[in-house]
Parts: sequence; structure tokens; C-alpha cells
Amino acid sequence: MRREDQDQKHWQDFLQEMQWPALPFKDRHKKLKLWNKYKVTSIPSLVFVDVATGKVVCRNGLLVVRDDPKGLEFPWGPKPFAEVVAGPLLRNSGQTADSSSLDGSYVGVYFSAHWCPPCRSLTRVLVESYRTVKDSGQKFEIVFVSADRSEESFKQYFSEMPWLAVPYLDEGRRSRLNRLYGIQGIPTLILLDPEGHMITRQGRVEVLNDPECRRFPWHPRPVLELSESNAVQLNEGPCLVLFVDAEEEDELEPAKELIQPIAEKIMAKYKAKEEETPLLFFVSGEDDMSDSLRDYTNLPEAAPLLTILDMSARAKYVRDVEEITPAVVEQFVSDFLAEKLKPEPI
Repeated sequence: MRREDQDQKHWQDFLQEMQWPALPFKDRHKKLKLWNKYKVTSIPSLVFVDVATGKVVCRNGLLVVRDDPKGLEFPWGPKPFAEVVAGPLLRNSGQTADSSSLDGSYVGVYFSAHWCPPCRSLTRVLVESYRTVKDSGQKFEIVFVSADRSEESFKQYFSEMPWLAVPYLDEGRRSRLNRLYGIQGIPTLILLDPEGHMITRQGRVEVLNDPECRRFPWHPRPVLELSESNAVQLNEGPCLVLFVDAEEEDELEPAKELIQPIAEKIMAKYKAKEEETPLLFFVSGEDDMSDSLRDYTNLPEAAPLLTILDMSARAKYVRDVEEITPAVVEQFVSDFLAEKLKPEPI
């Protein structure tokens, strides 16, 4: 029996336990499309969708099922941040503040834990960023939502933080915040505007890339320069990467200007539909990060080189032409979104 046959047999046995429809086992293309559409990075993952509109109702359905096993809160639609966070918040001095104190402020919702080394590293940087923004006179607050494994660990970790926290024993509120933002991993820093609307899910990347907080409150940029700190975003869905022959940061500007109008158009289109952008845009010069990415994805050494990399699908799309113009980029993106391009394996 072939391995594929064995896997299908296991899948069929697993299917017998379920009372709902399933995609055919061999329909890998649709499965990968759904993984990308809903930004799934790990399993098990349960996403609730309104079939009438196609919009996501809840990204973290596993917590919903755990917290509401009888479905009393069905259909589990998203609630405003102010409603979900409502209640007393702690300071590490032992004092409390009501969540209404957040009104009119930019808010960072920080999902983190002491047992997680990347979390501790980010916390040290975030403390400085927090003080920098506060010292500039802007209204900014952070709310720590702990994923620690004990209250003692929470207290030890929180003692390093100058901001607010949801009480550790208020597990229901911590869980509802995780559900609200579909948290699948830590550290995660969500940035909200004073009305409670999300600015970005990429607060971690922004803090590390902007230690002086010059771009605060870190509205999404249409085009990013690929770096070690933001390369993690390559794993979150399809990414267009334009590789150019540039060693200095200012030499990347023409490349950014080339693809920025297309990136802005895509962002605006999907924002109007209240959907996440299906493609991120990067430019990359000549550095170790670029070399590692080319090696890993087995890309040619040509520059300029226009690519779309889909790490979760282990697929790449390459447009190797002598001259890359806005029209070339726009057609490449249009063909990709219309599924007219043939992928090459990574």
C-alpha cells in the first residue's frame, strides 16, 4: 500500500467521526487556498464564516467551542474591543484601573508569556517603545493578555511591564480577547486606534523595525523592505518579492516606488470589502537575508527578479524579464489573483 493510500485511509476513518461535509482528500489546491485565505499557521484550527457574506465571524473557533460548548452565544460574532475588555485592569504596583481609562487612546493588545523566549526579548524592546511614545505626548496604552502557565509566573513577568494587564484569574476575559483577534501564536501585538479599530496585527514587526517609534501608530505600509525582523511575514501567506541589485537602503527606493501604486490599489480594494489583503509586497536588495531566501526557494540569481512566494503551499511564481515596469507587475499580480499562473515547487 502506498503512503498516499494509507493517508487517505486514515482520513476516511477520521471523517467517520464528523457530522459535517469535507473537501475531497486529493483536492490539495482548494485546501491550500483556504489555508491562505484564513491565515492558518497551525492545526487544529477552526474558523467560523458567515456564508451569506463570506466574512470571518471568528478566527479562533477552538476557544469558542471550549468556552461555550452548549452554543449559548451562537453565532459567536465579533464584539467591539471595549465590550470584550470591559472590567478592571491591573498595574504591577497592585493598583487597578477601569478599562474605560483606555477611551481615546491608541491601544496595544499584547499577547505574551514568560515561558516564551521571543516574548521576553520583545518585551524588553516594547518597554522602551512604550516610554518613547508616552514621552512624546501621545495617548497610548498597552494591555497585557497573559498566556503564562501559572499566576506566579504571570506576576513575575508582569513586574517588568509599565502598562496594564487583564487579571490572570480572569480567564474568561483573556480567552475572549484571544478569540476576538484569532491569536494563533505568541508574541503578538495588536495595535488599535482610539475608536478601537485594528490598525495592524504586525505590532511585533513594527516595534522591532522602528525602535525610535517615528512611524507610530504603525499603519500598514504598502511595500516593505525585507529584513530579518519582518521575514516572518513570508510565512503568513503569498508575498510578492521584487529582488533588485541594491546594497544600500536608499537604492531600494526606486523599486518601492515601482510597485507601490499596485500595492496601494490592492490594499484599498480589499479594505473596502473589509477583507485582508491577499498579497503582501516586499523589495529586497543584496544582503544575507536575500541570499538565504534565494537559496531556500531555489531562485535564479538574476536581478531585477519579480517573484511571488507562497511558503505554506511551498510554491513560487517567477517573472524573469529584462525590464520590470509597472505594467509588468500589475499583470503579474492580476494573473496570480486570477489563478492564471502555474506554480513551481519550492
